[in-house]
This record gives sequence, structure tokens and C-alpha cells, in this order.
Amino acid sequence: MPSQNAEHFRLTVLNPAGRDPEQHFDASPARGEGAHPPTNFHAFAACTFGAFHFNPRRAIAEDTPVLLLLRSDFRTSERALARFINSVAEADGCIATTPEAAEIYQRVRSTRNPATVAFIPTPYPVDDPQWSLSVPPTEQSGIFVGTREWDVPSRNHFAALLVARQLCDATDEPVTVVNLDGRKGRRLLDELKFPDGKLRLIEKWKPYRDYLSDLARHKIVLQLDRSHVPGQVAGDALLCRLPCVGGDGAIERIAFSKTCGEHRTISEITSIALDLLKNADFRAATVRESQERAVKRLSFQGVRSQLAKFFCQLPQD
Repeated sequence: MPSQNAEHFRLTVLNPAGRDPEQHFDASPARGEGAHPPTNFHAFAACTFGAFHFNPRRAIAEDTPVLLLLRSDFRTSERALARFINSVAEADGCIATTPEAAEIYQRVRSTRNPATVAFIPTPYPVDDPQWSLSVPPTEQSGIFVGTREWDVPSRNHFAALLVARQLCDATDEPVTVVNLDGRKGRRLLDELKFPDGKLRLIEKWKPYRDYLSDLARHKIVLQLDRSHVPGQVAGDALLCRLPCVGGDGAIERIAFSKTCGEHRTISEITSIALDLLKNADFRAATVRESQERAVKRLSFQGVRSQLAKFFCQLPQD
């Protein structure tokens, strides 16, 4: 691949046989525009003004570096990788969206140059004013529970709801929960016996812009996730200029190191959340610090530079 600086670097993201349509990010998309918001793996394409594809041949035709997403069953990805190898020799590097995944890649590729593996977090457009969904503090109230999967033990969703119930009693702040499980979810929530009028439910899927608008009207985002995921809950909080409490995702650890769940007990997380709810200055300082960290390491410009540097140092055939 020819040497490119960050300003001119373009990346194609390939999700072979995926459901999302082809999408070109020729400019930073405005809120509500485009087939998919510039989040998760689409953000790697968006931050470089690149493209997202499900068709290997069309991806290769972009004539840019290709980031191949490995699907859960790997069979389709393996076929796509074979085509990629036949066309451009060999995929020479691995990008991991969590430090843990990077370590796995390095072990698998132990006989090769370790510089061909990099941890690069999924970017968020925190450096784009049109993606700032902040609302005045006077319009904020309550706790938004960031998890929703009852059946995934590492999410600790039930434990997060118990903490939210405790915080509701201590502060009289309402709690918002996403319930897409219908009656089953409502029955489980009823067992927690929230005070009348203090439990808000979001029970229908919403467009991303509308979801973020709802999220922004809270004081904090709360979770107890222990999955070591890339960190979309924290990324959404960054766009809404909110503190994220708990969770050990990559973005949580980068942007919210003083409030995340890494190496903290549930009691410690609860105490931090209580302080944030009661202290507006502490909330403002947490948001300010998280934004400063995010601009450096998670913004579109910041991650674009990381991607350009990584691809430019790969072995040149």
C-alpha cells in the first residue's frame, strides 16, 4: 500500500455477506442521514471518509486498504479472505477493538511482526459539532440503564437494575430502562417494585438519532457490564455529553477511567453514581474530562490518524 498521511487515508470495511448495504462516507454524515449511523465498525469507514461493503469484489475495487470483519461462524469470512489473498497477496495485519482481542491476535501471530497487530478503538464523532446531542443540565433528570440483555450473565443487567433501584430510593431520581422483551421484561421489572412514576420504559426500537435524544435527557448512564466489549454504551454517552458509570468496555476504560467498572466493586460504582447524581459540578467535570480523552483517542480525526499509521507500517509487497 502506498504511504498515506491521515488527511488522505481512506479505508474500506468489508463485512462479507452481511446485512448492511453498501455505504460510502464521502463526508461526515449528519445525524439521521445515511443507511447506518457512523458507529461501531461503520465508524472505521466513516472516520476515514471510506466505504462499507458486504461484497468482496466491490470492496477490492475501491482500491484502498481493506479491513475484513471476522463473522461469528468465520466460514463466509474465510471465503472472502481467500479472494482477498488472491487479489492483493495477503492480509498483513490485524486490528482489534479491545486490548484483550489484540492480545489474542498477537499470540496467534507470534511468529510474525508484532507491529502488524494493533488495538484501535471504534471511533465516535465527538469532534463533529453536529453530533453533539447535549442538552442543558436543567433539562436532565434520572438514570439511564445502559444494558438490556437479561440472559447474558456478563452484562449483569439485573444487578444494574438493583443498583438503579437503590439510587432511585436515595435520590428520588427516575430510572429509564430499555425493554424489548415485552410482557416477560415487564414482569421481571415489576419484581423490583420501583416507586410509582419512577420507572420509565422504552419498549420500541427507535432510530439512532431519536434514541440518543432520549438518552441525552438523563444525568448519568449506568451499567455493570463485565464483557470487555468495544463499548457502545460509553460511546453513546460521549455523544450525549453524559457521564458513564460502570462497565469495562474499551471506550469506558479510555474515556471514563475514573468512573468505569474496571477493578471496582459494585459498591464503589454505586457510590460514584450517587455522587454524580447529587453533584452537578462533579458531573460537569466528568463530562469535560471524558470529552478531552475522547477527542485525543476516540474522535474521527484521532482514530483516522491511528489507522493511517497502522496501515502505512505494514509490510509492503
